[in-house]
Amino acid sequence: MHKSDLDWTIQPKTSVFDLKLRDTWEYRDLLWLLVHRDFVSFYKQTILGPLWFFIQPIFTTIIFTFVFGNLAKISTDGLPQPLFYMAGITTWNYFADCLNKTSTVFKDNANIFGKVYFPRLIMPLSLVVSNLVRFGVQFVLFIFILLYYMAAGFHFSPNGYIFLFPLIIILMAALGLGLGMIISAMTTKYRDLAFLVTFGVQLLMYATTVIYPLSAAPAKYKWLIELNPMTALIETFRYGFLGNGSFTWLSFGYSALITAIILLFGIIIFNKVEKTFVDTV
Repeated sequence: MHKSDLDWTIQPKTSVFDLKLRDTWEYRDLLWLLVHRDFVSFYKQTILGPLWFFIQPIFTTIIFTFVFGNLAKISTDGLPQPLFYMAGITTWNYFADCLNKTSTVFKDNANIFGKVYFPRLIMPLSLVVSNLVRFGVQFVLFIFILLYYMAAGFHFSPNGYIFLFPLIIILMAALGLGLGMIISAMTTKYRDLAFLVTFGVQLLMYATTVIYPLSAAPAKYKWLIELNPMTALIETFRYGFLGNGSFTWLSFGYSALITAIILLFGIIIFNKVEKTFVDTV
């Protein structure tokens, strides 16, 4: 597509690598409109509205503290249990939300895709950005809990790795986006896959260091947990803000590399399927 002052010329893609990223940038105003739509439509008919941003992680933290901390007695590496679980929940929720919502983007927006042209990549990108609002609210809640424990006399050791926080957000978003687009492309033909996504994401959480530190993982399964790219991101988040966790540049670099590969593959698959998905959805 070549833009002039008044006209747009829409041309077919010549290859799966023709990703139309420039077109996506030109439609950035549409992205913000979609973000606003998602936020308003999701909460306009709820009684508590955006308070659900706080309620869900608080209740999840309470349940995790009771079940995994008090009953199962799983180690938190000396960190206060609510703070440990809140750190894992905050990061995991953002990744899971991006993955779950992106994985149904074709099915949920088939009526729009079939009527008007715009770069289809805008739709999953809007979901990632709108989920960032929820993540921001929950991150603020995490900071409040951290300050509470600091005021209560607990000693934490934040370090320079805290500056990796923006990169951690980008990698979580990219990983959820890439996996979501791959699954979304597959569900255009295999509808049953959509029913497995939410359940599968919940199971995947137990293969990530959300409810236990990497140091407490059984030795024979530790390598498998480290293969999960979210593990290094969550551990880096805890290590940077709390000074407690498992961090190596090798594991962080591995997560970044796997995320980049999944994102690229997801975009290619998404762009290939979006040309014909209306006929199958």
